[in-house]
Amino acid sequence: MKHFSILVADDDERILNFLCVRLKSAGYEVCTAANGIQAVDHVRSKNPDLVILDLMMPQMDGLEAMREIRTFATTPVIMLTARGEDDEKIRGLKLGADDYLAKPFNPDELVARIEAVRRRIEPQDKRKTLDIFIHGDVKVDFKQHVVTVAGEEKYLTRIEWLLLTELVQSAGRFMTYEEMLSRVWGSEYQGDVQLLRTWISRLRCKLEKNPGSPQLIRTIPKSGYIIHHDTTVASE
Repeated sequence: MKHFSILVADDDERILNFLCVRLKSAGYEVCTAANGIQAVDHVRSKNPDLVILDLMMPQMDGLEAMREIRTFATTPVIMLTARGEDDEKIRGLKLGADDYLAKPFNPDELVARIEAVRRRIEPQDKRKTLDIFIHGDVKVDFKQHVVTVAGEEKYLTRIEWLLLTELVQSAGRFMTYEEMLSRVWGSEYQGDVQLLRTWISRLRCKLEKNPGSPQLIRTIPKSGYIIHHDTTVASE
């Protein structure tokens, strides 16, 4: 059985060595990179299951590496940031990072976040999903895993697809922040509303004609989000 493989990219050799030992002891296969260029090359050549990417690295920083990786891979990425770098964290999430963790961090928390990502990317076939979902110009084909807006195909990241699926499955009732965080990221992420808002904003930019006045994904102030029943849902 293939082990879950992780690429750790950080220019601090002490952190690299420490994380290698800790993650290997948790049962993961680990490879390393000392800068963003090496990280991108490793993702291309080794195709790891997950990337842990430091924000501040020489030659190519974590944000630029994140941008480059997203041009050819949907590999989950956890960013490592310094405390107080909120703007950088938001930029990273908008570029497609799945999660972030501020230094210094508890290695057990990192392992917990890795496991949360792992649960999200494992095949999910326990719940029956709709075949086709249509709302105005937006069409979601769950069988083909394709989203189109006015006939134009839109690329969704894994997180965006999971969020959309959860909202469509619950069409007609609002989902609380806590419910969405728990279902998409795991119960340990409850309370991280900023993470959820950032991803909903990304999803709206891809699906809504006017993301500032959304018609598909509506906000329930201080509570959550909803897709109303004025949508058309069909099964084929």
